Amino acid sequence: MATTGKDKPLRAHAARNRDALIAAACDAFEAGELDIRIEEIARRAGVGVGTLYRHFATREALIEAVYRQRVEDLCGAVPRLLDELAPYDALRTFLRQLIAHSAASQGMAVALEAVMNTGSPVFAQARTDMTEAIATIMTAAVTAGEIRADVTPETVFRAMGGICTSHDQPDWEDGAHAIVRLLLDGLRSGAAVIPR
Repeated sequence: MATTGKDKPLRAHAARNRDALIAAACDAFEAGELDIRIEEIARRAGVGVGTLYRHFATREALIEAVYRQRVEDLCGAVPRLLDELAPYDALRTFLRQLIAHSAASQGMAVALEAVMNTGSPVFAQARTDMTEAIATIMTAAVTAGEIRADVTPETVFRAMGGICTSHDQPDWEDGAHAIVRLLLDGLRSGAAVIPR
């Protein structure tokens, strides 16, 4: 029993260290510090370099973990949005958050290219997770009669992908929000005749 009692705090401590490393790396990458040294990330997280390497064998593994965590945070907010907002408002809020996610990823773009070159499945999983998050909200909105039923979550995700890939253009975010308003207007068009 004593061993079990000792194991739990160690696991919790290790999880805190991992979370601190991901948070420190995320802050650095989003701030555009793409050349930040691993040692500096460990220092900012308040851990040793050995601890960092116990969690992340390579720099690419750390970048991948940062991206995965950001996607999990984004998609994990869906239940709360649906609890707090009408489904249409939850969808609008989520799509705006998707734009913010893409904008924050600008600082990570070069770092993420290194992960892409490793053949990591993290991007395919992110697409799946985001599409599923959109599907959850859209199903609730269709059921509530707030949006039309003949548009798929995959179509909405592809539209958002098109919007978000132009983030290197001037005034990109303003344009992205304008296009999302058009997308939402289109989803609402015909909603009143959805069979219930």
